[in-house]
Amino acid sequence: MNTLLSDPVFYAAALPAVFLVGLSKGGFGGAMGFVGVPLMALVMSPVQAAAILLPILILMDAAALWSWRGVYDRSILVQMLPGSLLGIGLGWLLAAVVTADMVRFIVGAVAIIFVGRWIYLQYRHGSDHATRPNRIAAAFWGTVAGFTSFIAHVGGPPFQVYALPLKLDPKVITGTSAIFFAITNAVKLVPYFALGQFDATNLMASAVLMPLAPVATLAGAWLVRRMRPEVFYPFTYLTVAIVALKLVWDGATELLY
Repeated sequence: MNTLLSDPVFYAAALPAVFLVGLSKGGFGGAMGFVGVPLMALVMSPVQAAAILLPILILMDAAALWSWRGVYDRSILVQMLPGSLLGIGLGWLLAAVVTADMVRFIVGAVAIIFVGRWIYLQYRHGSDHATRPNRIAAAFWGTVAGFTSFIAHVGGPPFQVYALPLKLDPKVITGTSAIFFAITNAVKLVPYFALGQFDATNLMASAVLMPLAPVATLAGAWLVRRMRPEVFYPFTYLTVAIVALKLVWDGATELLY
């Protein structure tokens, strides 16, 4: 008998994690997506949590692609996806060296700086200020997103560091993110298989949790379609800030002690 699936503590952590990640995939506060691995890591190793979540993420990606079909920014994808593939390759090469705690701390620190920059720009230029597209920045943040997504499924904040300041329509950002991470997660299947992370226990756990995935994703899409930009952006930045502080705390605690 699979002891993981008979443990109520597993469900206490995994069900909320999958639901919050699904809401994020649907577009309702993209930063919620990177609470998945940390929340499940409360009851298992981060590596096992990431392996269980990946098939679920791919199902969520399919639901998100259907929900946001035809709504995306092509230039962001063209400029960021090559970097994402490079980042996945780097994550694969460095998988034995870079720990999930290192990634948590780094991503959290970057996200805090990102939110601080947004607050500063709101103060200096007002809520209508938008940055211009930049190929170099897009390639850099695409690489960071691919790398952190591979290590701990926390590619959302780096993607948002580049995409959110462009001040596009929330639906366009959400649809573009859906395509970006659908491709990123599909590519991650190859190195995850190669690293032996899809054993029978993890795949069974993924299968048990999967029915919740499309429900939560479609719920997130429903909510975003009804949110005004002046609500969407502050809410998203707030969720980034909250989870970033949690990531920094968790990463620093494990690295120092």
